[in-house]
Amino acid sequence: MKQQGVQPEGAESTSDAASRPDVADEPPEEVHIDEVEGDEPLLPARVHRPSDLMRLLIGVLAVVVLLAIAAFAHGTTSGLEQDINKGTGQAPDLLIKIAGLASSIAILLVPVAFAIERLIKRDGLRIADGVLAAVLAHGVTLATDLWVAQGAPGSIQEALTQPSPGDIHALTDPVHGYLAPVIAYMTAVGMSRRPRWRSVLWIVLLLDAFSMLVTGYTTPFSIILTVLIGWTVAYGTLYAVGSPNVRPTGRTLMAGLRHVGFRPVSAAREEVPDAAEGDRGRRYFVTLEDGPPLDVTVVDREQQAQGFFYRAWRNLALRGFATRSSLQSLRQALEQEALLAYAAIAAGANAPKLIATSELGPDAVMLVYEHTGGRTLDSLADEEITDDLLRNAWHQVRALQSRRIAHRRLAGDAILVDRSGTVILTDLRGGEIAAGDLLLRMDVAQLVTTLGLRVGAERAVTSAVGVLGPDAVADCLPMLQPIALTRSTRATLRRLARERAQREREAVLLASQQAKQARLEATHHDDAGTVALEKPGKKAERAEARAEKRAIDEAVEEAREEDLLTQIRHQVLLIRPQAPVEPARLERVRPRTLMSFIAGAIGAYFLLTQLTHIEFGPLIENAQWGWVAAAVLFSALSYVAAAMSLLGFVPERVPFPRTVGAQVAGSFVKIVAPAAVGGVALNTRFLQRAGVRPGLAVASVGASQLFGLGCHILMLLSFGYLTGTEKTPSLSPSRTVIAGLLTVAVLVLVVTSVPFLRKFVSTRVRSLFAGVVPRMLDVLQRPQKLVTGIGGMLLLTACFVMCLDASIRAFGDGSTSLSIASVAVVFLAGNALGSAAPTPGGVGAVEATLTVGLIAVGLPKEVAAPAVLLFRLLTLWLPVLPGWLAFNHLSRKGAL
Repeated sequence: MKQQGVQPEGAESTSDAASRPDVADEPPEEVHIDEVEGDEPLLPARVHRPSDLMRLLIGVLAVVVLLAIAAFAHGTTSGLEQDINKGTGQAPDLLIKIAGLASSIAILLVPVAFAIERLIKRDGLRIADGVLAAVLAHGVTLATDLWVAQGAPGSIQEALTQPSPGDIHALTDPVHGYLAPVIAYMTAVGMSRRPRWRSVLWIVLLLDAFSMLVTGYTTPFSIILTVLIGWTVAYGTLYAVGSPNVRPTGRTLMAGLRHVGFRPVSAAREEVPDAAEGDRGRRYFVTLEDGPPLDVTVVDREQQAQGFFYRAWRNLALRGFATRSSLQSLRQALEQEALLAYAAIAAGANAPKLIATSELGPDAVMLVYEHTGGRTLDSLADEEITDDLLRNAWHQVRALQSRRIAHRRLAGDAILVDRSGTVILTDLRGGEIAAGDLLLRMDVAQLVTTLGLRVGAERAVTSAVGVLGPDAVADCLPMLQPIALTRSTRATLRRLARERAQREREAVLLASQQAKQARLEATHHDDAGTVALEKPGKKAERAEARAEKRAIDEAVEEAREEDLLTQIRHQVLLIRPQAPVEPARLERVRPRTLMSFIAGAIGAYFLLTQLTHIEFGPLIENAQWGWVAAAVLFSALSYVAAAMSLLGFVPERVPFPRTVGAQVAGSFVKIVAPAAVGGVALNTRFLQRAGVRPGLAVASVGASQLFGLGCHILMLLSFGYLTGTEKTPSLSPSRTVIAGLLTVAVLVLVVTSVPFLRKFVSTRVRSLFAGVVPRMLDVLQRPQKLVTGIGGMLLLTACFVMCLDASIRAFGDGSTSLSIASVAVVFLAGNALGSAAPTPGGVGAVEATLTVGLIAVGLPKEVAAPAVLLFRLLTLWLPVLPGWLAFNHLSRKGAL
C-alpha cells in the first residue's frame, strides 16, 4: 500500500474532481463498482445551517445598533457626515466620473458573470437562492424607505437622508434600492467563499459607495444600512429555504480515496448514536485491494455545525475552557485533528495513526487512519473491565499530560480496547496542545468519573492513584463538578440521581404506610382506647406521630445514597485528607444571570420611557402623605399575612413570630433570585430548621403554592368579571376576560396535544408537587389550619391591592382614582408575570406590566408611573435592608 502524507494545500480536492461530470461519472482509467454498506441512500436536498441563523441574528442586531446610534447620537452623526462630505468634496471631477461609470457598469455585470459561471458548472440552485434573496432584499428596502419617510424619528431621517443634489426639495433614498439586492444576491450565491470573486465584489462596492458619497446622493449611515440589510436578508433567506446539500456520500469517499492513491474495494458505515455523530464525524471501515483495511472519518459542514450553540455557550460561560472558536472552518478542523493525532503518538500514547488527509470539495474533509479494531469501554461487560485495563487507560492519559496535551472528551465511547486488551484513545479532535493546568485537571476528573460509572468510585480512584500518584488525583477534586464533565456524562449522572431520588421516595412512602398500618392495628386491638379521656388521647396521638416520624427518618437514612462524585471525593480524602474539596469556580456567567440581565434591561428601558415625561418635583410636593403612610402600613401587614398563608399548611407547631421574620428575610432573598424560586427555597429551608422533615417541608410549601395558584386564578377571574360589568348593567363578562380564558384554553390544548410538551409539563408538575396531596389531606383534617392558610392568602392579596390603591391615591386626586376591582386585576396580572419572569423579584417585568395595566384601565400616565414606583419601593426595595438583617439573625439562630 502506498504510504500517504497530509495533502498539500494546493492539491486538487477530491470533491471538485468528483463533482465534475468528466471526472466523477466517467473515470479516465476504469469504471469501479463500489460497495458501500450502511451509507445514507437518500440525503435531504437542503440543510439549514446554524451558522446562517447566527449571521442573521448578528445582522439584525447590527441594524438595530446602527439605528440606535443614528437616533441617540445625532450630534456625532452630523459631524461625521460633515467631515466625510468635506473630505470627498476635494476629489477630482474626472476621478468621480470614472468611478461612477465603472461602478454603475460593474454592479450589473458582476452578478451576471457569476451567474453564467455557476450555470456552466451546473449549480443553478445557488443562482435561484440569490435571485430570491435579491427580491426579498428589494422588498425590505422599500419597507425601510417607507418607514423612514413616514414613521421614523427625525434624527434617524436626518442620518439616513439629505437633500438631493438635483432637487433640494426632495430627499435622497434612505436605502439604495439596487445596491441591497445586489449584496443579497452575491452573499446568497456564495461569492464570499471564492477569493477572486470576493475581491471583485469589494472593489465594486467601494467604487459605488465612493461615487455616491462624493456626488451627494447618499450618507455614510445609508450605505452601512444598505450593506447590513443585503447581508442580513441573504442569510435569512439561506436559513429559511436551506442551502444545497453537498454532503459527500460513501461513493464520493471511495473516489476521494483513489484520488490520494489508495485502491478501495468496499466501505462500511460505522453506526454511532445521533448525538455523537456531530462531534465524531461519519466513520467508515474501508477494505483495500492490497494492504490492511483503513478507518476513515468524514467531516462536513453540516456535521461540524451540530452543537454549535452549545459549544458557543460553553466557551462564553466557562472560564478558560476553550482556546479556539466554536465554529472552525473545515481546514482548521482537519489541521486540528491531524496535529492532535501526531502529537499524541509522539507523546507515547496509543492513538489511531493518521496516514492521509484530503479535502472532499469545499464542504467536506476526510482523515484516513490505520485500522485499530476493538470495542469501546461503553460496550464492554463489567467483568471485562479489569484492573490492568484501568491502569492501562491511566497510562495513556499520563503520556498525554506529560506533553501538556488535553483530550477534553474522555468519555466511554472515546476509550477503545483492542483484542489484546490495549487501550487506545480516540476522538482527539476536540483536544488541546500546550494545555493549561485547568484542562489537564479536568481530564483527570472526567476519566475518574467515566471509570467510576462502570467499576465504582473505589476502583476508579485506586487505579488513578496507582498511576498518576495521590497528589495529581487530589488536585482534580475542585474540578469534580458536573459543569466540568462532558454532556453525555452529565446526562448519565442526572439519570442516576433521578433513580436514586425515586428509591428514596418509595422508601419514605413504604415506611409511612407501615406506620399508619401499625397505628390502625393498634387502634383495633385497643378496646378501651375508644372511650379514653381527651388529654390522654392527645398524648397518645403525639406519641404515635413521633413514632411515625422516627420510622420515616430511619427509612430515609437507610435509603439515602451518595452520588458518584461524592463517593469519589470521599475515596480521595481517605488517601489525601488535606486535599482541596471546594469546587473551583468554572462558570463565568450563568444562564439565569444572563436572562436576568436581559430581562432587567428590557424592563428598565420600558420604565425609563415612562419616567422621562414626568416632573417629579411638583409631583412630590403635591403628594398626599396620608395615603403614603397607609401604603406603608399595608406593605408591613403583608408579611404577617404571608406567615399565616404558610403556617396554614404546616400541621406541626412552628413559632409564628419567627415565621414572620422568615417572610421578612424573604424580601432580601427575592433580590438575589427569581421570586418564584427564592421564596420556595427559603420557606422550605425554614421549615426544615423548625423541625419539619425535609419531605414534609417540601410538601407543605408545595401545598401552599398550589392553593395560592388556585386562589390567584380565581381572584383574577372574579375581579376581571367585576371590572367588565361595573360600567354596564349587563352581567356578561368583558372581552378581556373572554380572551384570557380562550388563550388559557388554547395553551392547555396545545400542551396536552403535543407529546413532548405533555411529558415535560407532567414530569415537572409531578416532581414539584410529589407528596402534596397527602399533605393536603392532613391539613383538611384540621379546619383551623385550613382557615388560617386560605385566610392568609386572601389577606396577603388584599394587602398588596390596598397598598397599590393607596399609592395611586397618594399621587392622584379624586377624579383619577380607580375601583378596587380594577386595581386588583392589574396587580394580579402584574404579580403573575413577575413570578414567571426570570429576573430577581420580577424587576422590570412587574413595573412595566403594572404601569401599562393602570394606563389601560384609565389612569393617567403621570399618576400611574409614580404610583407603581412607590408601590415597588415599599414592597421590594425598602424591605431589603430589614430582610438582610432578619436573614442574618435567623441564620445565626440556626433557623435558616
